[in-house]
Amino acid sequence: MTAIHTRAPALTIRAGRRAMQRLRDKALTAGDVHVIPGAAGGPKALGISGLDKAIFGDWLPTTPQARALIGSSIGSWRFAAISSSDDPKSQLSKLAELYTSQRFSKGVSPAEVSRKSVLFLEELLGGREDYLLNHPWYRLNIVVVRSLGLLEHDTRGRLGLGLMNAISANMVSRRHLGRFMERGIIHDSRLKAPVSSLLDFPSHEVALTRENLLPALLASASIPLVMSGVRNIPGAPEGVYRDGGLLDYHLDLPYEQPGIVLYPHFTDRVVPGWFDKTLPWRRGDATRLQDVLLIAPSKEYLQSLPDQKLPDRKDFEKYVGDDDGRERSWRKAIAESDRLGDEFMELVGTGRLADVIQPL
Repeated sequence: MTAIHTRAPALTIRAGRRAMQRLRDKALTAGDVHVIPGAAGGPKALGISGLDKAIFGDWLPTTPQARALIGSSIGSWRFAAISSSDDPKSQLSKLAELYTSQRFSKGVSPAEVSRKSVLFLEELLGGREDYLLNHPWYRLNIVVVRSLGLLEHDTRGRLGLGLMNAISANMVSRRHLGRFMERGIIHDSRLKAPVSSLLDFPSHEVALTRENLLPALLASASIPLVMSGVRNIPGAPEGVYRDGGLLDYHLDLPYEQPGIVLYPHFTDRVVPGWFDKTLPWRRGDATRLQDVLLIAPSKEYLQSLPDQKLPDRKDFEKYVGDDDGRERSWRKAIAESDRLGDEFMELVGTGRLADVIQPL
C-alpha cells in the first residue's frame, strides 16, 4: 500500500482565554471581527502578504462593517496600504514589491533611509490619501512614540547613549521606559482608538488628518540609528517621534471591542516592546490578550522557505553585495505566503478553525 503524505499545516493558530471559549461555542465569522492589530517587524510583513490578501481581500469584505486597524511600524504601513484602495490585494502586492526592490549602499545614513522612505510612502499612497481617510469600513490607527531626553537627538553619540540607558532601564522593569518615551496614537477621528485607558505609559491620542498621515506613518517606522526621527507631527504634541514598536512591538494593548481581535502575525508569541526581543520571560499580558485570535506561520512552514524564515532586516547584511539574491529569496517567500491565506480560508470556510486552536 502506498503511504499518503499530508502536507504539514502552514498556520499556527492561538487564542486568548475568552476568544477560545467564544470560538468553541460559535464558529468564527467575519462579523465577529472589529479590531485588527499589526505588529512591527519590517520585511517580515512581506512573508504574510498572502494571509493579508485572503483576510482583507476575500474574507472581511463578506461582512462590511467599521473595523479599527491599529499598527506600529510596518504594521501601520500594511494597514495604510489596505485602507487606501478598494483593491487591497493590489496595494499589498505594491507594498511588497516596493519594499523588496529597496537597495541601500553600505554605511547609508539615517537621513538617506528616511528620504527614501518618504519616496516609498508617496509612491504607495500618493493620490490615495482622501480614500484612506474616508474608507467606508477601515479606521486606521498609527502607533508612534514621542522621544524624551537623549532620545530626542539624532546625533549618533547622544542617541546611542539614550538607547543604552533605555535598554538598561527596561531590563529592570518595562515601566521604566516611560522616562524615555511617550506613546502616541494617531487615529481616524470617526472612531475612538480601540483601546481602553492606557495607564502603563504616558500616552496621547491625535486625530488623523491629511496633513499628519505621511509624517505619522514615517515616524511609526523610524527605527533609531537607522532612520532620522520625525519632528513635530502636525496636531500632535511638539517633539521628535520614532518607531511605535519601541514601546508596542507586538501591540500588547488593552483592546476594547465587542468581539474577536483578529491578529495576523509573524510569530506565535506576543513580545511587548522592541527591547524585549532578547528577553524570553517578557510575554504578552493574558488579560489584555484574552480576546485575541492570533494567526501565524507554523514552524514547518517557515522551514520550507528559502532561508528557513520570513524575510527580515538582517537580510540586507546577509546578502550584502547580492541584492539580486535577496530579492529572489524574498519574492519566493511572498509567493509562498498564498498558502497561508488559502489555509486560513479553508479553516474558516469549513468551520474547522476551532479544532486547531491552541492557547495563547
